[in-house]
Parts: sequence; structure tokens; C-alpha cells
Amino acid sequence: MKTVKRFIVLLLILSSTVISAQNADIEILKQINHNRNKALDPFFRGITHTAGPIAFSVPLILLGLAVYKKSKPLKQKSVYLIFAVITAVLITTSLKYTVNRPRPFETYSFIEKVTSGGSPSFPSGHTTDAFVIATALSLAFPGWLVIAPSFLWAFAIAYSRMGLGVHYPVDVLVGIMIGSGSALFWFYLRKKGLEKS
Repeated sequence: MKTVKRFIVLLLILSSTVISAQNADIEILKQINHNRNKALDPFFRGITHTAGPIAFSVPLILLGLAVYKKSKPLKQKSVYLIFAVITAVLITTSLKYTVNRPRPFETYSFIEKVTSGGSPSFPSGHTTDAFVIATALSLAFPGWLVIAPSFLWAFAIAYSRMGLGVHYPVDVLVGIMIGSGSALFWFYLRKKGLEKS
């Protein structure tokens, strides 16, 4: 429980620094958004929209496979992935509507919006989704065939949210922390539970 409280306090502190770091945040975003390779916009628009579907479908597919194969270890890993994803989504959604930060293209007319972005900006939900599933999969199925593609995909999504003009760097950074932190939190609890049994 102490770990959860510390994590929440850290997120609140980071949330409060968002406004004070606004100048650096917009300057970094401006550089990323204006200097992107526009020929790659279709690729990044495509990949950015895979975050939610992959984060939600992979645990459910693995759970279905576990039930079909009657595999208890795979079922436990699937449940771990589900808890990690749900936790990350709840934290991100709560922060979005608590902080209520406008999207960069709403505040700064020079930021080119190249994809959709509707809810409040902080933190990045797409980045959270990508990093919770990438981290959880890497912990549940350690090995470079899982880790390397998972994190390449997650970092591509994180970059896409800035390059496409819908999130500030701080939004993305905190999304990475929430996603990875949620996966690590449930992995730690799962490991402790397995040690006791």
C-alpha cells in the first residue's frame, strides 16, 4: 500500500509541474512537430491508433488461449496483463480530467495537428496504453523476441503523439511512467504472491 501511495504522490507532483514547465515543453514539441518527416505522417497516423486495440486485445486473446489450452501459468499471466492495463487506464483517465490540460494545438496555432486528439492532454493515454502492455508483456514473457518489438512499437507511439501534434513531451513522459509503473506494480505483487504460495 505504501508503494501505491508513493506512486500517486509522485504523479501529483509531476502533474503540478506541468504548468511551470510549459515553456520548455512547447519548445521541444515545436521542434519535434515542425521538423518531422512529413512523408512518414501516414505511417505514424496508422501506428498511433494501434495502442488501445493492442493493449486491450492482447491480454484477452492470451486469456482465451489459456482457457482453450487449460494452461494455468498462461491464465495467471493474462490476468496480470489485464490488471496492469486496467490500472494504467484508471490512473490516466483520472489525471486527464483532474489536470484538464488543453491539447497543444488548441493553445498554440503553430502546432500542426495531424491526427485525432479529443480528451484533455495530460497524460497521453495512447502512450500509457503502449507502455503498460509493452512492459507487462516483457515481464511476463522475457526474451528479446517479445521485448525488442514491444518497446520499438511503444516508443514509435510515444513519438507519434508529439510528431503528430496532439501531446506535449511531458504528457508522453508521464504516460510512459504510468504505463511502465502499473506493469511493474502488478508484477511485483504477483511475484510476492507466487513466493508466498
